[in-house]
Amino acid sequence: MTRIAIIGGHGKVALELSRILAADGEDITSFVRNPDHAAEVAATGATPAVLDVEQSTTAEIAEALRNHDAVVWSAGAGGGHPENTYAVDRDAAIRSMDAADQAGVGHYVMVSYLGAGPDHGVPPENGFYAYAEAKAAADTYLRASDLGWTILGPGRLTDGAGTGLIDVNPDGASQSTETSRTNVALVAAAVLGLPVPMRRTIEFRDGSLPIAAALDALD
Repeated sequence: MTRIAIIGGHGKVALELSRILAADGEDITSFVRNPDHAAEVAATGATPAVLDVEQSTTAEIAEALRNHDAVVWSAGAGGGHPENTYAVDRDAAIRSMDAADQAGVGHYVMVSYLGAGPDHGVPPENGFYAYAEAKAAADTYLRASDLGWTILGPGRLTDGAGTGLIDVNPDGASQSTETSRTNVALVAAAVLGLPVPMRRTIEFRDGSLPIAAALDALD
């Protein structure tokens, strides 16, 4: 049994991931900021725990992550003021990486998005700019860390069916990049089940290949 921590446990991807991992017999700690969300998290089979990563220090997050084998970052500010976006999606995410390193966590999985990076191309006047900048900084920090890591870059998220079929490295300019949240959770579960972290970014959308085959094709 693997002990897996999920940060941002009340999000749609995180709730679905908890269901998948719990059904596979994994031991899941799902961290939420709002204690009112604990019952919904517990219904997935995960153990809910309250942790406000925006307000927590690196040491406090490290203590929460201690004795876990892997951590999944699925938290986000959810829009709003740029200051909040930077505080959560950049600063708290980076603190969680340092905390995971301090706690001896073997695998850090970051849920990012297709096209994230310093060359994201989002203009400063666009409302998405702060999020794009924050994710670029967090992803870059993770790649440079000593952690075993995997970054997931799904396309535009939908509530569509989780088919278990994806295409990797899609060309967003010429085709749909829609990605169901359930497929994101299935990809996260698949990479968590690998014997060693991939230490790579996996960009994908809903597609035609079974997830295991799509990941094998990346080797």
